[in-house]
Amino acid sequence: MKKVTTAVIREQKKLGQPISMLTAYDYSFARVLDEAGVDMLLVGDSLGNVMLGYQTTLPVTMEDMLHHVKAVCRGVNRALVVADMPFMSYQVSIEEAVRNAGRLLQEAGAQAVKLEGGQEFEGTVRAIVKAGIPVVGHLGLTPQAVHQLGGYKVQGKEEAAAKKLLADARALEACGAFAVVLECVPEALASKVTDELGIPTIGIGAGAGCDGQVLVTQDMLGLFPGNKAKFVKEYANLHEIITGAVKSYISEVQARKYPGAEHSFKMDEAVLEKLY
Repeated sequence: MKKVTTAVIREQKKLGQPISMLTAYDYSFARVLDEAGVDMLLVGDSLGNVMLGYQTTLPVTMEDMLHHVKAVCRGVNRALVVADMPFMSYQVSIEEAVRNAGRLLQEAGAQAVKLEGGQEFEGTVRAIVKAGIPVVGHLGLTPQAVHQLGGYKVQGKEEAAAKKLLADARALEACGAFAVVLECVPEALASKVTDELGIPTIGIGAGAGCDGQVLVTQDMLGLFPGNKAKFVKEYANLHEIITGAVKSYISEVQARKYPGAEHSFKMDEAVLEKLY
């Protein structure tokens, strides 16, 4: 089983081999996804929404990320694990950004970090890369800036915004990022960025022209019923399956059908008699 590295991801772009990426937040899911053969696992700060029940990713802390990245890394043998840098872990100073990025590798075991933003973080990305830490950029809809963006909206539809996104992507590559996530970007713009960059693009709501795709695992498995983002495709309905299984369990417990004899342990009758 060949370990996926940053060099492997770069080579996949050169060879035109699409890159698969999913989110993981715990040992159990990480192990399953890794065994299934996914190329990259993102321990996203989306764990704030998915695992912790926050409305945004903003409350997620470095300690939250370290905890979940450690769990994911314990379940992975093959995939490249990328850890999100949470809000305010890299915005205050370059020195603090490098220190926090290093913790995600040194303490938690990730192989790369991801941070949101473009040209405004050139110095930060350059410094993190200089420290020997691989970086994935993130452009388009950047959830940590949701209040500044005015909500979860498609980015880069107007000329000025599209030009800025393209310039940001070029800057990230120049600073040493080995890949960039494009979120909620028009398909044509994402394709143009992909064609212009020598590093891979990973799309989420950015069309089929990117070098790879990423989804939140819980979304693609249908664990959360209700309204979904346009770009989400459900490959299963685990909410229905799990709900049905739990209802069956409750029913059998209430009817004393579970546990049955096959789920119970025996003891010597002679020993039992001595208890009376």
